[in-house]
Amino acid sequence: MRDTLLTSASWAIYPEILGKDNENWAFRSPTISDGDQIHALIASCPPLDTNSAYCNFLQSSHFNETCILATCDDTIAGFISGYLKPGCDGELFIWQVAVSPAYRGKGLAYSMLQALLRRPGLDHVTTIETTITKNNHGSWRLFKKLARENGSKGAVTTFLDEKQHFKGKHDTEFLYRIPLNTEQ
Repeated sequence: MRDTLLTSASWAIYPEILGKDNENWAFRSPTISDGDQIHALIASCPPLDTNSAYCNFLQSSHFNETCILATCDDTIAGFISGYLKPGCDGELFIWQVAVSPAYRGKGLAYSMLQALLRRPGLDHVTTIETTITKNNHGSWRLFKKLARENGSKGAVTTFLDEKQHFKGKHDTEFLYRIPLNTEQ
């Protein structure tokens, strides 16, 4: 009897998987000329809060060394905004993570976060902080993955309470603090 070799070619059944590995990604610091496109990207990514376009211009100019922009064939596909916390040496606060709906499910958010953390100017970062609302499942998955990759030592606390701070106008923001493994 002849042995039969079964192979799996998921790309033949689901051709969208093939494109996952063939994307032409570029990661870079944003520039002030990206501000308007960043604003549009964030607006297309509920439940993210849409801040003013002015805020996105500041992020892409004043804070561009702690933000990252992902492009695919010169189209903005994703953006992470962050800043070094004043008075907290080694702590990077990730403000927002936005991935265009057209580029979701490809691991782009995690790739952007890893590229940001590898920047020479951020090599002293030992802790990531972010805030996430209860129903932002994409952000929870992203930051839980980061925590797992760093020994699962992350801690979640309430940062801004829906009733106490937002007076019922915004969902509670939970602070997720993740120490990074720095011995690598």
